Amino acid sequence: MLVAPGTAIGHRLSRNVAEQLARSWWIPFLNGVVLVIVGFLIFSIDWTIRELATFIGAVFIFQGISTALETGIDLRVRRANVVTGLLSAAAGIAIIVWPEPGLTVLAIFIAGFFIVSGTLSIVGAFAARDLVPNWWLLLILGLLEIPLGVLALATPGATLAALITVGGIWAVAIGVMRIVLAFELKRLPETVDEAWAEPGPNGAQSQDTPAAQTIPRAG
Repeated sequence: MLVAPGTAIGHRLSRNVAEQLARSWWIPFLNGVVLVIVGFLIFSIDWTIRELATFIGAVFIFQGISTALETGIDLRVRRANVVTGLLSAAAGIAIIVWPEPGLTVLAIFIAGFFIVSGTLSIVGAFAARDLVPNWWLLLILGLLEIPLGVLALATPGATLAALITVGGIWAVAIGVMRIVLAFELKRLPETVDEAWAEPGPNGAQSQDTPAAQTIPRAG
């Protein structure tokens, strides 16, 4: 999450904040690369329930660490990321230490993770729509995760093959989107500059300095 709902920052995104967000672009990039690899591994290995549970648990822990390290537009968002990351890591540990997790238990863990993560992405996307030009990328992330979570939750008696399919699709799709988002974050300062280099309503360029520039309201 880059922006928390209700954050009182108006429509302003200073270049300093944009640079701060851009410096952490490698976190979602690394996260995305790992998820794509995870997706291919899920599809290519003949899993047992115990092996898949351990692997998914490790993925949850990795996701939790990545989320906790992600920055945001203010301290409130960073704290929210840390809490969310710790919850994800705790879920991963719970899956791994579970003596013999059945398909139903594993499906519930996976579904809960997808739905919570997707909801946070959607909420964060709408909170950031006035600040970040490409906020819709976060929206797509959420819209990809929630249906997969609902699918896993709607089939508690799912077969191992069904969970592998859901998990693999999620990992590859979300991984690719996170890689795209990472590069958008990397060039966010340039995006801010470009937005304010465009002619204003009277045909003149904005005279604001980059440190005080604001992103035009999206949509």
